[in-house]
Amino acid sequence: MKVYLMTDLEGVAGVLNFEDWCTPQSRYYEMAKEFLTEEVNAAVAGFYAAGATSVLVADGHGYGALNPKLLDPRAELLRGWATSWPLGLEEGYDLIAWVGQHAKARTPCAHLAHTQGFNYLDLSINGVSIGEFGQLAMCASELGIRAVFASGDKAFSEEARALVTGIEAVAVKRGNRPGTGDECGAETYGKRNLGAIHLQPELARARIREGAERAVRRARTESFGLIPLKAPFERAALFRGKDGSGRTISRESHPTSVIALMGMPFKPGPLAPDDPALRRLTDG
Repeated sequence: MKVYLMTDLEGVAGVLNFEDWCTPQSRYYEMAKEFLTEEVNAAVAGFYAAGATSVLVADGHGYGALNPKLLDPRAELLRGWATSWPLGLEEGYDLIAWVGQHAKARTPCAHLAHTQGFNYLDLSINGVSIGEFGQLAMCASELGIRAVFASGDKAFSEEARALVTGIEAVAVKRGNRPGTGDECGAETYGKRNLGAIHLQPELARARIREGAERAVRRARTESFGLIPLKAPFERAALFRGKDGSGRTISRESHPTSVIALMGMPFKPGPLAPDDPALRRLTDG
């Protein structure tokens, strides 16, 4: 079985905040990269123990977050996409997985939650609110590639299970800030969800290895991991204004393809107070 593994940094155990851990200027950036790479290695070990034949690891953090020197030699490393979506994922892979993923914007009790950037309030496809995980998982489903494993903070693991029935999800930390943060502008929201309780990194890796192995073993005999998709597709992206005011919306559609829709540019415009996309947030 061929596995494509997407990675991010904010959902890794021991990565405590964005300022000190997640950019090249951060005090602990190299340590954060080490923590992520070791979590990836744990997942790779689990995949191979369950019968995977190859693993491609995609470095999905904006600044880059994997240490190639420390990466399991059985894995290949992908950085940079020939085309935008689906981020190097191609037909021919059997399974897709995630390590180090964070929850989508607005998620209560999530650690470092955001969608692409802290300026996003929400993103939905056909009325289903999704984050970075959901965007790629929907693209994978269009290609018939099953989403079987994901690790990150507890709120993200719950998000993954809600969107993909049957997925193995491992939580390596849990955020402790309630509320959605809808009152925040982008800068304020980026500093909002900093509190969390973390597993010790070695324990986190052990749980990731176990979950990754279990996911692939299940995938060999069980049918799970595809999101039901129904065309046509509409994307609605809500963007934060300054401290809750001046919000904008970008709405695009495609008659047949989520992948093509995700590759379309955003064209934000004014958001009406009674817009259905905004009402969904209030009602939900």
